[in-house]
Amino acid sequence: MDGAFLKLARAGVALAFLVVTIGAWVRLTDAGLGCPDWPGCYGQLIVPDTSPLNPGADPTFLGPQFNPGKAWREMIHRYLASALGFVCVLLAGLAWLNRNDPGQPVGLPFALVAVVIMQGLLGMWTVTLLLKPVIVMGHLLGGFTTLGLLFWLARGRVERVRGGSGLRLLALFAAAALVAQIALGGWTSANYAALACPDFPTCQTRWWPPVADYREGFVLWRGLGIDYEGGVLDNPARVAIHFTHRLGAVCVALILGFFGGWLMRTRRMRGAGLAILAALATQLVLGSSIVLFGVPLAVAVAHNGVAALLLLTVLNANQRLN
Repeated sequence: MDGAFLKLARAGVALAFLVVTIGAWVRLTDAGLGCPDWPGCYGQLIVPDTSPLNPGADPTFLGPQFNPGKAWREMIHRYLASALGFVCVLLAGLAWLNRNDPGQPVGLPFALVAVVIMQGLLGMWTVTLLLKPVIVMGHLLGGFTTLGLLFWLARGRVERVRGGSGLRLLALFAAAALVAQIALGGWTSANYAALACPDFPTCQTRWWPPVADYREGFVLWRGLGIDYEGGVLDNPARVAIHFTHRLGAVCVALILGFFGGWLMRTRRMRGAGLAILAALATQLVLGSSIVLFGVPLAVAVAHNGVAALLLLTVLNANQRLN
């Protein structure tokens, strides 16, 4: 595999991690609609000043809701995401140029470009559909998918370890369970349900919350024209979402804990198992701290970042197992 391809893919991994983390920061600081248009901001490619007389701006956008801090956070995220998209296109171009190299993956870089194009559309719809939760969740999953594909490409040729069919199946199951839990986390954040259960480890002072509307909490599509900033669900629906995410965390912790422990018993996979267990323990501490300390911004952003790292540790194990 070409050295330039590997170096660019590794740079892409770092950039993708930054984009995912800053995306969480934008979402958690309620800056997702900091620029109410797309791809520019108030009709420009940079954030305008606060004056409605700014000659380059569309005056229909400017009003009392204009917040330059939120607008800049949103645009910084867009700039970085655009740079990441350019990196992915370059990777596809390099892959095509090196297509005669038997060690050069070609299909995966082009699949990555397709994911990035879809991410661009989801980013646009996040704004134009006013933070619709299913779009926000999809955008989050697209970011994690981009990061995962880049990580897979950046590894190059990896040392494969024979683990047996049982361990390989568990590795796939662990990855699927983690992705489902990340989606639940995105749904919880998009519906502003992080503090629907303000106590921990109980929820609403009970081990099983007495009032939780699961049917309303998991309606994926509610029509167009609804502004979802701040959330639109009643508390019972938010409780259902939050509690489901907690239950998912328990299940995924058991699965990943068992998977990491099994890897620790395999001599050549001990490092991979230790990485999974360390990231898992950190993620559980961060998740509980979000509730105990009332969603501190730094902790909530770190919770998203460590989720990305945990995904990479699980992908690493999947890639190495034969």
